[in-house]
Amino acid sequence: MGSLGIGEIILILVIFLLLFGAKRLPEFARSLGKSLKEFKKATSDITSEIDDAVNSKQIDEKKSKTEVPKDSEK
Repeated sequence: MGSLGIGEIILILVIFLLLFGAKRLPEFARSLGKSLKEFKKATSDITSEIDDAVNSKQIDEKKSKTEVPKDSEK
């Protein structure tokens, strides 16, 4: 199973046009664009939260390695 070629894409668009009509196509395109935008935003938010958690854990580990226990000061 490969990716879609130009012919397949044109055939899908023609079928879509016949099923829904020319008036509804811009609505579908707009809603698809909004959905993709929200999906990308949610994905980037999750990725940044994971990165922040990993970075804070690494910082905590570095701090715990550099701190000297009070009992060993004597």
